[in-house]
Amino acid sequence: MPLTPEQVKLVKATVPVLKEHGTAITTTMYKHMLGENPQLFEIFSKSNMESGQQPRALAASVFAYASHINDLGALSPAVELICHKHASLYVQPEQYGVVAKYLLGAMKEVLGDALTPELQEAWAAAYWQLADIFIKREKQLYDSTDGWTNWQDFRIAKKVRESDEIVSFYLEPVDPAQKPLPKYLPGQYISIRTFVPEMNSLQPRQYSLSDAPWPDYYRISVKREQGTAPCRPGMISNLLHDTKNEGDILQVSHPFGDFFLDPSSFEDVASPVVLMSAGVGLTCLTSILNSLVANHSARPVSWIHCAKSKNVRAFAPHIKNVARSRENVHYLFFNTKPAEDEQLGVDYHFEGRAHPKMLDQEKDLFISNRKTQYFVCGPEGFMTDMDKALQELGVEKERIHMELFGTGGVLRQAS
Repeated sequence: MPLTPEQVKLVKATVPVLKEHGTAITTTMYKHMLGENPQLFEIFSKSNMESGQQPRALAASVFAYASHINDLGALSPAVELICHKHASLYVQPEQYGVVAKYLLGAMKEVLGDALTPELQEAWAAAYWQLADIFIKREKQLYDSTDGWTNWQDFRIAKKVRESDEIVSFYLEPVDPAQKPLPKYLPGQYISIRTFVPEMNSLQPRQYSLSDAPWPDYYRISVKREQGTAPCRPGMISNLLHDTKNEGDILQVSHPFGDFFLDPSSFEDVASPVVLMSAGVGLTCLTSILNSLVANHSARPVSWIHCAKSKNVRAFAPHIKNVARSRENVHYLFFNTKPAEDEQLGVDYHFEGRAHPKMLDQEKDLFISNRKTQYFVCGPEGFMTDMDKALQELGVEKERIHMELFGTGGVLRQAS
């Protein structure tokens, strides 16, 4: 049922309150909800809880919703991103009722008497209005999977070291009936779920698929993050690197994600593709590049990657081989801390952090071509810098596509 005009006014009136107290509300919500329903840790990353990333992301979403309660269309990109993440974790409609209970309870606990019965009723109506949007969109995503609507067992068929920090895992379904595997859109991700002994619980993580779609396997490429188990950043990446070997089983979700290159555009040779990444952000862009190559696309491609040094840069030989064999592909490497044995012009092209203004605006960025599409992935600071710099060079933000690993989205520079 739609909100009444008075309820809309009440929700909008709470925007300043949410700006000040939103994170306190969501932190309280998660504390009680997960404390009383520990099985939900099979959906939520405990690392993101302990770091505060998950409560902050939800607080930002609630704040954005209240701010745009009169114009929900403005939230469509954020809703799409969240729905794909939810679908990749197999969030179910009944779980929205659990969140409603604890969110409204946390609002009462934090705001006290300021949350009047009328305001609480307005927020209950607002919550279910948004939840209904999520539930309907997630159903559409589940219906698109041809029956793959729960976790499936995959075996690690091959484990390959790509750099000092990144290892690739080639995952094949245990059930041969799952082959050929569903195709995915280049740039999308899967969730993997595995048992963490220190927590005595399953934990999920989302990893970009790092290869073109093939019928026999999915590939993810995982950076070892700094941290210690249990429940710290890097918990799952360290577990994968140190304890998961060829023959071991991981639970895997159907591919999802709203960041991708549309395969129908592979033959659009008038539209260059610029792939800009830092660190492990190259994984989803490698999927895009490999998909273009596998489909013999002649679209001009510029590959721009920033790493500390050649020792931590994954896929460098592969990128060089692609560029040598295909005239439409060229690459540039930035190294922020090149090793003593690295040669400028051989192992890397620029020293320091990547920045579009250091590049040739036509050869490297195709700035004058208004059909050029830019795909950017890496740490949040890198992406906000690229976004701002590209817009300052005249690129419309609609042509800049960004993927942030982890919870939440990217704060964008206004055009």
